[in-house]
Amino acid sequence: MSKPRIAIVGAGLGGISAALLLRAEGFDATLYEQAPAFSRLGAGIHVGPNVMKIMRRIGLEAPMQAMGSHPDYWYSRNWNDGAILSQIPLGDYARKTYGASYLTVHRGDFHQLMVDAVPSASLLYDKRLTAIADRGKDVLLTFADGTTAEADIVIGADGVNSVIREHMLGTELPRYTGWVAHRAVFPASALAKYGYKFDQCVKWWSEDRHMMVYYVTEQQDEYYYVTGVPQAEWDMSKAWVESSQEEMREAFAGYHPMVQSLIDACSEITKWPLLERDPLPLWSRGRMVMLGDACHPMKPHMAQGAAMAIEDAAMLARCFKAVGTEDYEAAFALYRANRIERASRVQKVSHDNTWLRTNEDPAWVFGYDVFNVPLVEPTRAAA
Repeated sequence: MSKPRIAIVGAGLGGISAALLLRAEGFDATLYEQAPAFSRLGAGIHVGPNVMKIMRRIGLEAPMQAMGSHPDYWYSRNWNDGAILSQIPLGDYARKTYGASYLTVHRGDFHQLMVDAVPSASLLYDKRLTAIADRGKDVLLTFADGTTAEADIVIGADGVNSVIREHMLGTELPRYTGWVAHRAVFPASALAKYGYKFDQCVKWWSEDRHMMVYYVTEQQDEYYYVTGVPQAEWDMSKAWVESSQEEMREAFAGYHPMVQSLIDACSEITKWPLLERDPLPLWSRGRMVMLGDACHPMKPHMAQGAAMAIEDAAMLARCFKAVGTEDYEAAFALYRANRIERASRVQKVSHDNTWLRTNEDPAWVFGYDVFNVPLVEPTRAAA
C-alpha cells in the first residue's frame, strides 16, 4: 500500500490537521465533511506552544502568529473581588521555555487558515456519512447524498457524536456533564466606556462556575468569553440554544463589576452543553481509527480539547511514517499507545476543572513536542 487511499471523516480542526500532517509525511488524504460550508462561528480558542510546534511543521506558524493575540499571562481571579489566584507567564516566557508561542484566536479564523492550506479537491462538503462497510480489503463509505467512496484507511475525526465510533462500539449518546458553556464574541470597543483595564487572558472563578475571557485577534479588537455553569438538564436533541444577558446576569450575580460589564457589552450569546464519554475500550478496529472528540471528548476547562485532537493527528501521521501503512493495525496500536496516557490525563484534569487555578507548572502540557517525544511500544504501554 505505497500510496494508500486515506479517508478522513470530519473536517474540523482535528481532521484538517490530520490531512495536512499526512501530506507533510508524503501521504494523500481526502476529507469528507457533512456541513455544506463553514462559517465564522462565535467562539475563541487557545493555541498553546504544544500546538504551535505542530503549526510550525505544516508551515502555518507565521500566519498564526500574525492572526492571534499574544497574552503575557494567564490570570485566574477570584469571582467577587478580582483578587489574583494565579499568574501564569506566557508571552516571551512561553517562547523561551516551551519552544513556541501561546496564542488566543478566533476559532473560525484558525479553522479557515487550515482549510485554505488543504487542496480544494481534497475537501468534499455536504458528505454526511450514513453507512460504513469494512470489506477486509478496503472500506466502503456511503453518504446521505447517495455517493460512495472507497478507502484503504479511514480516520474518524467526526466529533463527540462520531459515526465511526458508533460503527465500532454501537450507538450510545455522550454523557451530559451537568454543565453548560455560554459563548459570546463582541467588539472590544464596546468595553471602553467602563473604564477598566481588561486582562488579555483571564479566568474568573467561584466555587461552582467560571468565566474564561480573552482577546481573539492580534489587534485585540474582539473580546470573547466562555463560561462553565451548572445546569441540571439538557435536551440532547439540541446542539446549542440561544442565551441572553438576563440569563447571564442571573448565572453570575454577585460577580465583580468587570464581569458584569462583559455581560452588558454583548447581547448575542449562545449556550452549549458540555459532553463527555468514559474512556473507550478501543480507538481502532480493522482499517478504521479515531482521533480527538471521537475517542476522548472532554470538558473545555483546560482549553486543550482541540489541542488533543491536533496532537492525535500529528502522532498518527508520525506512526504511519514509522511503521508504514501496509501494517496499519501496528500503526494504530503504536498511535494509541503513545496518546492514551496523555489524552486521559488531560481529560481528567479538564473534568476536575482545576487547571491553572493556582500557580502550578504547566510545562507537562505546553512543553510537549509530539514530534520528539520518545515512542512507547504498545506492549510496554499495556504493561
